[in-house]
Amino acid sequence: MTTASRPIKEQMELLLKGCVDVVRPEDLEARLVAAAKAGRPLTVKVGFDPSAPDLHLGHTVVIRKMRHFQQLGHRVVFLIGDFTGMIGDPTGKKSTRPQLTREQVAANAETYKRQIFRLLDRDATVIDFNARWLGALSSEEWIRLTAKVTLAQILERDDFSKRLAAGEPISLHELLYPVAQAYDSVALEADVELGGTDQLFNLLVGRDLMGKLGLPAQIVMTLPLLEGLDGVEKMSKSLGNYVAVEDPPEEMFGKLMSVSDALMWRYWTLLTDLPPAEIAAMKRDVEEGARHPMDLKFDLARTVTADFHDDAAAQGAEAHFRGVHQRRETPDEVDEIALPATAAPQLLAKLLTASGLAASNGEARRLLEQGGVKVDGEPVRDPMATLSAAAGTSALVQVGKRRFARLRFVA
Repeated sequence: MTTASRPIKEQMELLLKGCVDVVRPEDLEARLVAAAKAGRPLTVKVGFDPSAPDLHLGHTVVIRKMRHFQQLGHRVVFLIGDFTGMIGDPTGKKSTRPQLTREQVAANAETYKRQIFRLLDRDATVIDFNARWLGALSSEEWIRLTAKVTLAQILERDDFSKRLAAGEPISLHELLYPVAQAYDSVALEADVELGGTDQLFNLLVGRDLMGKLGLPAQIVMTLPLLEGLDGVEKMSKSLGNYVAVEDPPEEMFGKLMSVSDALMWRYWTLLTDLPPAEIAAMKRDVEEGARHPMDLKFDLARTVTADFHDDAAAQGAEAHFRGVHQRRETPDEVDEIALPATAAPQLLAKLLTASGLAASNGEARRLLEQGGVKVDGEPVRDPMATLSAAAGTSALVQVGKRRFARLRFVA
């Protein structure tokens, strides 16, 4: 059903699901009505600075809302900030972000283009790059543009004001970031801009700038920042509490099964298209004892995994999980990793890093301290534990609930 045939009330329910800020709902409804009458889709903009190569499920909260607009027939622009990515969005940072090179930005942008189509319709998605217009602005045009935004307005941003009060340095290029992002909306003549709640300030600067330049001010919609698997911190690769968009099905399914019962409802809301009324009904069933939360967690893991892979992959991942984790079986196929043998025992933490079972020695030590590592079925908690690395020996290592590998030491 397209925007022309779906009742406005249903459209609003779909589009507002999970949103935190909407500036303003009545404007969105009016624009949807006008778009339906004119037969003209809305232009919906979302900007992503390619600051890291991988997207995780936290990023997909906004991408899923893009898909909702697509399902209603609107024009969605996935804007890659190849220009602003070289500045680095200072949002939430206590210090200046390192500036990326053009080569780093370009490489990360290519991975984004591949990953977003796990959710978005490839044929209905416009991919654009903001260097196309920001890089073309002359010095005079930049000066005229910055004249539309006051320093007081920029310093309203919480992270800027805190850094200024603390006497921490703020580079001039950081102050230009919100202006550059705002001009993206002008260049695209956006009807709607989506972003995380941490982007509210930047999105409102865009709304204000459009009005000053005589364009209809964009509608601003923000989505929550998704908590990671720990249920505490925002999902982040650096914190290790993430599910990557390109995680293999078995790993994705297993990670989702590790979320708490309380966090599960948040994931149902932000990572699936299930209507709020159905989620509320499931929650009532759990509270009344009619359904077990574990059953619904299986449903969640299966639904999300199928979204990013397919139904067959999700079913296979579920079968794997039930076999390995519910019946405590070792997988039939375990990756074998060859490592150089040494006469002296090796630190287990370093072996975990060398084999790719941990991203760093620090992460390996944390995994050990938290009881997340087993060697030949026995838990190892000592971060200074060693393992024999004599030639011809091997050990079955389990990290977390999902990852198994046999380390074989070769001369």
